[in-house]
Amino acid sequence: MPLVFFLLTVVTTLHIGSLHAIYFQGLGASVSSFSLWQRVVFGLPFCLTIMSIIASHELGHYLTARRYRVSTSLPMFIPFPFSIIGTLGAFILIKSPFPNRRSLIDIGLAGPLAGFIVCIPALFIGIATSRPTADLAAEGSFGLGEPLLLQAVAHWLWSGQPDQDFTLSPVGLAAWFGLLLTAINLLPIGQLDGGHATYALFRERAHRLSQIAFYALIPLSLLAPSWLFFALFTYLLGIRRPHPPTMHDDAPLTMSRKVLGLVGLAMFVVCFTPEPLKIGWGELLALFR
Repeated sequence: MPLVFFLLTVVTTLHIGSLHAIYFQGLGASVSSFSLWQRVVFGLPFCLTIMSIIASHELGHYLTARRYRVSTSLPMFIPFPFSIIGTLGAFILIKSPFPNRRSLIDIGLAGPLAGFIVCIPALFIGIATSRPTADLAAEGSFGLGEPLLLQAVAHWLWSGQPDQDFTLSPVGLAAWFGLLLTAINLLPIGQLDGGHATYALFRERAHRLSQIAFYALIPLSLLAPSWLFFALFTYLLGIRRPHPPTMHDDAPLTMSRKVLGLVGLAMFVVCFTPEPLKIGWGELLALFR
């Protein structure tokens, strides 16, 4: 079953990636004229980038869990052709308890760290191959929120064009999603990666921090409707109940794991954007009229 869903996700990301590439190159008027093979070629850069980011994230969890002899499922990819990226990411299921808080923070942060490392070169390539845009509204598109890392890379690569809007290339869009995926997973909520790390660091106090982070998503949803979806998603991940303890919860964390927690916080800060999709409630509701 994991292989089937992986292959389906390859197909959906190839399809969405081909559309992004065709429209990015200004060939949208003739999209139906391309053969299947041409669509595959168009879609490969986006597909390979986004699948590499997601796969590295999940393999980071999986391989670290194997090292600690924690039983997990294989990564399960989620195809979703009705989105701008063709997938909802992937997940693994933890089937046995965590031995201690060290294993919890290592397994929890291994995924975001691995995905983030793959994101960095993809971001540089993606922004370098993007193109300036005179007027986003004129193209009938909506804007994407710009995490601090994306802004820094764009400022460095496009230093001669300050405050210039640009249309992300397909690889750049995949890298942008990788940053968003990293930020969402690092939210200190429930069973998210950030929730695991928060419990490893703060134990019983983690549930209070988790609740604060969850309720902070509510005012964010007034700014960006997409956060309402993320709030519902995190609610389903167990915000109502405290994080379960590990088998040897009293075993102390070393300083290196506390530093790892700070690394996770730094990744969240540079990947987070308060408005992932720059579309307001009025514009969203207008789509359904």
